[in-house]
Amino acid sequence: MNTATAADYGWIRSSSSLFMFALEAGYTMTLVRGVLPEEVFRLARAEPGEVCQGLHALIQRHLELLDESDDWPESFLTGAFTVPGPRPDWTVILEFGGELGMRSGFMEPLSNGTRAVSHSSNGGKPMDFFHWYENGELRTTFEWPGDRTGRTPDDLNPLMREVGLDPSGDEDPEVDRKAAVLALTERLTGVRLTEDLLRDAEYLTAEVPEEPSEEWPAVVDITNTCGEQTYVERREDQF
Repeated sequence: MNTATAADYGWIRSSSSLFMFALEAGYTMTLVRGVLPEEVFRLARAEPGEVCQGLHALIQRHLELLDESDDWPESFLTGAFTVPGPRPDWTVILEFGGELGMRSGFMEPLSNGTRAVSHSSNGGKPMDFFHWYENGELRTTFEWPGDRTGRTPDDLNPLMREVGLDPSGDEDPEVDRKAAVLALTERLTGVRLTEDLLRDAEYLTAEVPEEPSEEWPAVVDITNTCGEQTYVERREDQF
């Protein structure tokens, strides 16, 4: 029986932990059962590239790609490895500044016939998300434990309480919510993420294209509370 709690993931806040880079820069981590890294990148429509020996090398390559871009890069680096063990069933997907694990168009086919769990943070701003997919369907997702959506938003409530998350929204200030989310991920996957595992893994990498931004219409129709319509022309130099 898996008994992981937030206390098992206190190491993520250590100043010496490379995971602190993920928390500060923003990250998305996804765990999927039975899908190899090469297949992950096929679903992401990205060509596999070099192998980074360890998390430090993955971070360095990410920083190099940022330095090589004059503006915001049109792709982000993603690394993936299969968790070692007697039954290598799970693949870990890690990215900095990307949102692959939050794209429904990726997570639905990735989890088709299996399970996928992702959690993320956008860095300095307090936005942290959790997603549980089962057989192509988003079962439970939340930013705050008390505000859940998905096909079965309450199915994880007993596990959430056990790891230190309160589904009622009445959070214990002594519990590290991010550490508890990692513990919840372990409960769903059976994978114990350790600093050593992430630090020493061999990451197959790929540059995943950013999704095209939604274009705004040239003329915006604004209707006020009285039903009066105003048409505003949008100019490119306004944004």
